[in-house]
Amino acid sequence: MITVFEDKEKFYQWVSHERLDFEKENETVRKVIQEVYQDGDTAVRKYTKQFDGIEIENFRVSDEERKKLLSQVEPKVFDILEQAKKNITEFHQAQKQHSWHYENEGRFLGQLVRPIEKVGLYVPGGKGNYPSTVLMTAIPAKVAGVPEIYMTTPPKKDGSLSPVNIAAAEVCGIKDVFKIGGVQAVAAFAYGTKQIPKVYKVVGPGNSFVTLAKKYLYGTIDIDSLAGPSEVMILADETSNLQYIVADALAQAEHSEDAASMILLPNKKLADAFIVELEKMLALSPRKEILLDSIQKHSSVILYKNMEEAVEIMNEYAPEHLEIMSAKISYQEIAQKVKNAGAIFIGDYAPVALGDYFAGPNHTLPTSGTAKYASPLGVYDFVKYTSIIQYSRERFEKEKESIAALAELESFYEHANSIKIRK
Repeated sequence: MITVFEDKEKFYQWVSHERLDFEKENETVRKVIQEVYQDGDTAVRKYTKQFDGIEIENFRVSDEERKKLLSQVEPKVFDILEQAKKNITEFHQAQKQHSWHYENEGRFLGQLVRPIEKVGLYVPGGKGNYPSTVLMTAIPAKVAGVPEIYMTTPPKKDGSLSPVNIAAAEVCGIKDVFKIGGVQAVAAFAYGTKQIPKVYKVVGPGNSFVTLAKKYLYGTIDIDSLAGPSEVMILADETSNLQYIVADALAQAEHSEDAASMILLPNKKLADAFIVELEKMLALSPRKEILLDSIQKHSSVILYKNMEEAVEIMNEYAPEHLEIMSAKISYQEIAQKVKNAGAIFIGDYAPVALGDYFAGPNHTLPTSGTAKYASPLGVYDFVKYTSIIQYSRERFEKEKESIAALAELESFYEHANSIKIRK
């Protein structure tokens, strides 16, 4: 049913083979990007037909299309989207940073904090509805003050778009929406075409091809991250509610066949009880096929000897989502000891789904162990920093000899001369 590890080293070894490698798809991605660079909209149409099975002449969602799609969304859904927007905006407002400077004995030094001018949001849409992705990418960009925000989302097989995705864009004030997806969409944002504007940064999740396209185009554009399959690690013990743990594990498995649910338990008796409950809830799920793939192939139970070892495993795995379902560890200990996690959910009433949709913190999180050095998407991802330097003549004269000496130590004699020549 699910792999059980009694040895953390064996778990680490297993995980190292599990985490994603996209290289086999590289050649296709390079080819599509090259053609979009060369042929623009023609290549976008070609690959939209090839990969999505539809022909599109005009990529931009027209005002008439938008109105028709919005008319299909119930007022209650708009109310829910507005509530979520309020929570997400409130959280991200706290992340805002401001320009600063100081003056000191003839020096004026500072840093300008300014929004990126043009950003593209990639929102999955061909197989489902992802309004939460619209909210989680658009709102921090809006809070940062990005003046030009564009969104692209792949159409369904019949050429239509998700009405609720368009509703979320409307709630966020995103008017420029394009109905393309895949590698061709990312490449079009990177290079610009007659119909699709060039942007400076692309954010948002996609399949392995989209992720590879972002990796390949990084440098031409900035990106948020290279997202792997979604994952959760749950710390539990005898104080935990087993039904909640199983429900949260299955909620994670529902993302995709390669999603991962890692359950930390203190003994085999509890592991056995977890597995019994897991089998019961799996049998009742309408999405049993996807869940089984995830649980059997990519998820596991890890037995820990004590809380110190549990913390070590959490930090080594560095999960995208970390649920603390144990009453034996306090918030203060969590803050002090848990170093690596995209987001931490504490207690019975903070399931990952709360953060996915509504609480406020961003759900675009580092995956595949990158929480060791990466952070959730935030306002800081949509701004850039520029240093400001101004010296008075007197301060310059005081320090010029030292500056020139440093330049000469590096054999940069013209650098040194550019200092010495000033009088």
